[in-house]
Amino acid sequence: MIKPTNLIKRITVLLADDNKGVRDGFRDLVELEDDLEVIGEAKNGRQAVAMAKRLRPAVVLMDIAMPVLSGLQATLEILKALPDTKVLMISAHTEDVYVEESTRSGAMGFLVKQTAADSLCCAIRELQKGNTFFSSSISSSLV
Repeated sequence: MIKPTNLIKRITVLLADDNKGVRDGFRDLVELEDDLEVIGEAKNGRQAVAMAKRLRPAVVLMDIAMPVLSGLQATLEILKALPDTKVLMISAHTEDVYVEESTRSGAMGFLVKQTAADSLCCAIRELQKGNTFFSSSISSSLV
């Protein structure tokens, strides 16, 4: 028996990255999943904050290096306004300092962009459950 998709409780996701190609790629991955739904896309940190406040996503996929307002600062502002929202930070940088700053800002996970495709949807689901999620390449001492 096929379940009607409108009965599935979807995890709502806001994509925040200044690179349209990256946003498109992540959107394509998320939209393949029945239980995930992209509800908005922001191209800078200020826009991410405004959209999060308006759309109230369950999870924000946030690029750490964003114009107008950094991903770290945007995360702080989003979580101040929406403490139940989960933030999954993404970055091309793997240095420990980026992961540390991300977790200090309130992000519950960190994905390295180069490997994010393999674990993006799993990470979103884990954050929604209240768990943390870090790319396997992240230092285990930080996690």
